[in-house]
Amino acid sequence: MRTLAAALAATLLAATADAQPLTSAQPTSAGADQTEALHFAGGRVHQAIGFGNTYMVTTKAGNVIVDTSMPGPAKRHHKLLTAVSDAPVRYIILTHAHGDHTGGVPLWKGPGTKVVGQAQETEFLDYQTRLSGFFAYRNAAQYDNTAGARRNEALNPGNHAAPKLADILFEKEMTLKVGDLTFRLMSTPGETPDHLTVWVPELKAAFIGDNFYGSFPNIYTLRGTQQRKALEYVDSLNKVLALNPEIIFPSHGEPIVGADKVRAALTKYRDAILYVHDATVKGMNEGQDVFTLMKTVKLPPELYVGEGYGQVAWSVRGIYEGYAGWFDNDAATMYPVSPAEAQGELARLAGGAAPIAARAAELNAQGQNALALRLTSAALAADPKNAAALAARRDALKALLAKSGNSNESGWLNAALRQVETAKASAAP
Repeated sequence: MRTLAAALAATLLAATADAQPLTSAQPTSAGADQTEALHFAGGRVHQAIGFGNTYMVTTKAGNVIVDTSMPGPAKRHHKLLTAVSDAPVRYIILTHAHGDHTGGVPLWKGPGTKVVGQAQETEFLDYQTRLSGFFAYRNAAQYDNTAGARRNEALNPGNHAAPKLADILFEKEMTLKVGDLTFRLMSTPGETPDHLTVWVPELKAAFIGDNFYGSFPNIYTLRGTQQRKALEYVDSLNKVLALNPEIIFPSHGEPIVGADKVRAALTKYRDAILYVHDATVKGMNEGQDVFTLMKTVKLPPELYVGEGYGQVAWSVRGIYEGYAGWFDNDAATMYPVSPAEAQGELARLAGGAAPIAARAAELNAQGQNALALRLTSAALAADPKNAAALAARRDALKALLAKSGNSNESGWLNAALRQVETAKASAAP
């Protein structure tokens, strides 16, 4: 059976002007075999494929770049797109300041080039830089980068240490006129607080950044994030829908061509987000706990948009705790006693790690792998080098990985498997 990444790469490379959205987010290797740019909107918009796409819009007065991918793929993107046009780059527009959108800025920025971003970009860059050490480890784990999966506690540069990125910042809207085309920039928070959408009315085209891709969005991402507000996503998608675009260009995945297809895709996406938000709020008001809601809130079939990148259950928890914070009504939670401490005590009362590991193995055999994984956490809290607990944990992780169709989930399961192998090696005589 093909891996998820291989299937996605095949889908990407088969992109056409009538392409549909992906069923998941792109792998980090997406577009590696691309030999020439893809062309859209009557040959005015040109796409280089990557985990983050780069778009070049050609005008009679020079080019405009929308997003620049990561530093590695950016070199390939620059080569592909400058083969189409080597005219001066007038503007680089960043839909938001995640690294897979900003990595190629130095390649594209010439003497007269201006970088444009939304006004929240400065604080968002400071936030990312402030937590550089934290995110170095988390990003490496989530994206299966074993070389980078080391916590670097020296990465703590200060609260406002991010280098300046944009030359021009705007609050709600701004318009750039470049040659024969108009670029209307609108604040559309969702994926990030500094997120923007670019509307080119002459082409009926919207560059929608990360507020739409072929999966339920990462309203909460496992690597950690500031609160992403579901209702802001909804409002931002409504702004784009009001433009009646005939083509949208997401930063991850393929363009969608045709006014009816665009409207159907964005409407379904908006309604899916709103459904999950409203169901979560309803459950909160009824007194349901977050884990119950994570299990029970499901998209109806007509609103299912895939869960290859974001996942509904994680988003439910993100919405719940975004509104209410971390306290769960249990008085024990008020105190700095970790779950692992309590689990270790309970494991010792149960006779140690061995009987808990045996029960975890039984649960694995029954297909209850997530519960088995939780039990191994308790067993290992009592005895971190217990061979049977490590074996049961490895089996649970492998079973969950085999069932996973979500790239973020798979990244964290692989990271946990590496931790098990490290623990086994350190426990060996």
